[in-house]
Amino acid sequence: MFSKEESRQLKQEFWTSFGKSFPRKWLLYNTKIKGVSFKFHFDTKSALIALDLEDDLENRINCWEKLTALKNILKSDYLPDVIYEEEYFLDNGKEISRIYLPLEQKVSIHNKNTWRVVMEFFNENMSLFEAFFEEYRDMIKA
Repeated sequence: MFSKEESRQLKQEFWTSFGKSFPRKWLLYNTKIKGVSFKFHFDTKSALIALDLEDDLENRINCWEKLTALKNILKSDYLPDVIYEEEYFLDNGKEISRIYLPLEQKVSIHNKNTWRVVMEFFNENMSLFEAFFEEYRDMIKA
């Protein structure tokens, strides 16, 4: 069991290490589309990458329809195992729409032996996700 402080330090160490191992500027919140952002998630049970739609319902539906129209391209050319969830609930109860790819392997941010696998998963798959987004941004934004 880790104290809150030990856990915080491990998380900080992981993200610092990830940034040094794979130094590049990720899109994350800088998608240039309101309410659309990429996320890295890594906790004590799992790791995933995601594209979250968190805007008001009308804009979320509009963007979701465009991303759904591109689903076959995303799956066939970029991320075959990506999951689409139109109604996804965050831990705080907020409803969003999410397209995500979980790492199938059991990992924990508290176990440094799993860090390399997660870093490589993040780098490889987020790069593909961003490449898809860059290619179709104008369609998604329209």
